[in-house]
Amino acid sequence: MHRWSRLFIPTLREAPSDAEVASHKFLLRSGYIRQLGAGIYNYLFLGQRSLNRIMAIIREEMDTIGQEFFLPALNPREIWEQSGRWSVMGENMFRLQDRKGADLCLAMTHEEIVTEIARRELRSYKQLPQIWYQIQTKFRDEPRPKSGLLRVRQFTMKDSYSFDLDAAGLDRSFDLHDQVYRRIFTRCGLRFVAVDADSGAMGGSQSQEFMVYTEAGEDLIASCPVCGYAANVEKASSRLDPVTEMEPTGDGLPELVSTPGLGAIADVARFFQISPASDIKCVAYMALHRSSTGTSDSWHAVAAFLRGDHQVNETKLMGLIGAAELRPMVAEELDQFLRAPAGFLGPVGLTPAAAPMIDGLTVVVDHSLTARRNMVAGANKLDYHLRNVTAGRDFQWTLAGDIRSVLEGEGCPCDGCSGRLVVGKAVEIGHIFKLGYKYTQSMSATVLDPNGKEVTPIMGSYGIGVERILTAAIEQSHDEAGFWLTPAIAPFHVVVTITNTSDAALLAAGESLAAELDRAGFDVLLDDRDERAGVKFKDAELIGIPYRITVGKKIADQQVELFTRSTSTSSVVALGDAVATLRPLVFTEYNNA
Repeated sequence: MHRWSRLFIPTLREAPSDAEVASHKFLLRSGYIRQLGAGIYNYLFLGQRSLNRIMAIIREEMDTIGQEFFLPALNPREIWEQSGRWSVMGENMFRLQDRKGADLCLAMTHEEIVTEIARRELRSYKQLPQIWYQIQTKFRDEPRPKSGLLRVRQFTMKDSYSFDLDAAGLDRSFDLHDQVYRRIFTRCGLRFVAVDADSGAMGGSQSQEFMVYTEAGEDLIASCPVCGYAANVEKASSRLDPVTEMEPTGDGLPELVSTPGLGAIADVARFFQISPASDIKCVAYMALHRSSTGTSDSWHAVAAFLRGDHQVNETKLMGLIGAAELRPMVAEELDQFLRAPAGFLGPVGLTPAAAPMIDGLTVVVDHSLTARRNMVAGANKLDYHLRNVTAGRDFQWTLAGDIRSVLEGEGCPCDGCSGRLVVGKAVEIGHIFKLGYKYTQSMSATVLDPNGKEVTPIMGSYGIGVERILTAAIEQSHDEAGFWLTPAIAPFHVVVTITNTSDAALLAAGESLAAELDRAGFDVLLDDRDERAGVKFKDAELIGIPYRITVGKKIADQQVELFTRSTSTSSVVALGDAVATLRPLVFTEYNNA
């Protein structure tokens, strides 16, 4: 049992003005956290207590499939150079030097470190599979820290790594993590969805994110309410409705048309009296190709073409061409590589490079254009457009692929499904990757197979954001008065509120009930402060504790009030029945961590 009067719980009536999302506001108001710097937070008593409960659930579930390690956050440069990520991580990585001038970094993740252990210690297929995990502090030089604990520069992660002999073994390790993650998030009380995702700088053949829908999220998820398809928009695809092609004019070949001042898609569509779907949009980029050492990085020109009513998904584009970074071309680069001004760029007359990211211009065309005909496009000439433009006949490309962001209402991509996609904001709480051989090959990790042949193990990587579980829980379970957590992750199961501590009878009854609940195995917070009852009730509603037992005037009849925070409902309970009444509410299969 803990006494509120002896604890440091600095609640606030109002959130600071810079707190925008619900979880940030309530974590500050409830005294869970206090900010130290941009993206750097102190976790106070209630916050740390809740995070410890989350970590206990993670540890209990991960122990069913893996072994816990603890790896150093401070890493030498050399280990990251061996994988090629010293340069790939760019400015996102915190870097420093020791007193001798040696380069070090604060780790964002630990693929390199576990691979170094594996190459030294694993010698035979008989030692596989291996699943190693840790719960540890990670660092990221986040350029725009915001939204409280959702975008920070220091955070806690459960990261695990699997080593298997072959792809079938990796499939099993991936599936084991999928099952464990679902149990963890369910026990934490989250309503989540698993979606296909982009692997990003991690690399690998497959990845899956676990997301919680919330307006505070910065990820967009496309899902089908009919068949259950779900994917991050960086990965999602869709089925487009057929487009009615325009009739050709004249001889049907590209025709130059004067369009003075009409550089915007909407203006061009209005002028030609066409749908933007029949206008070809060009977005021109310079794309960065990183070398493994970072000493010969190079920028290459890329022109991306898609329908006028679509937007380039830069993550998809980077994945297709193998770029580490994109930036828009400036006017001088447009003139150098396309010989045309912005607003009038088009694919006709361009000479596409034979392969992406080499000398010349990489021309990328979205799949939605490759079979189209009689479209309108910029003429690569100021104040002129071309009509009657047909893909394949009038222009070619280096690569064709899916480079657009799906839109709400587009058809589900699954065969036989007639559903329409819904797009919503979400927060990522976990991510699992099939890394493949990216790290074991680059760092020369091998084992002997059953035939005595030296082979390279295949890897998986699996992460959970510990603070993000807490923030996601608050985002999905709050109202104007505060928030509520499930008993599994709340700092306390129940708060016993004595309405008037100067009343000896009330004080004695409250003390006795709190002690009885404590002996019965409940985590109890006794509000014994010399405060008005209204203040105590507001604080109890604010700080996330799922149940409140009020010891007030009804104690004369041997009765107390049981308040359920999630529904804001109360019921009168006999004092002697309080433990029995509360037990099934708290100690359920998923609430008892």
